[in-house]
Amino acid sequence: MRVVVQRSLGAKVTVKKETVGEIDQGLVLLVGVTHDDTEEDVKYLADKIANLRIFEDEDEKLNLSVKDVEGQILSISQFTLYGDCRKGRRPNFMGAAKPDQAKRLYDKFNEELRHGGLQVETGEFGEMMDVSFTNHGPVTLIVESK
Repeated sequence: MRVVVQRSLGAKVTVKKETVGEIDQGLVLLVGVTHDDTEEDVKYLADKIANLRIFEDEDEKLNLSVKDVEGQILSISQFTLYGDCRKGRRPNFMGAAKPDQAKRLYDKFNEELRHGGLQVETGEFGEMMDVSFTNHGPVTLIVESK
């Protein structure tokens, strides 16, 4: 699994001009699943991201997690994270998991985050979505399970 983690002051996702998920301060996660991902990958990444210290403490050091700041999560499925652009001009998405597997692991990932005490909002799997947010810092990281 591959997750782009972006620290945000606020974010929302819309589908067909209707807001389906919205958060205040927290993290925007773009979540990609590949063929050999398992529930172990899900658990590893959910724990890693929930406890990743990327928010400032009183000394302006990155010492606090999204849990520590009582932040929220906006999680968006993103098969294009496994796009291969090395050949030609059109990305090849063969590295992305098939939709059934991807949806199952994406849903499990969000469940794991919720189980850890976080509020998680999502988009709609497989739909065209518009995501808007304020990237605070900016802080953007790529976290992978392999």
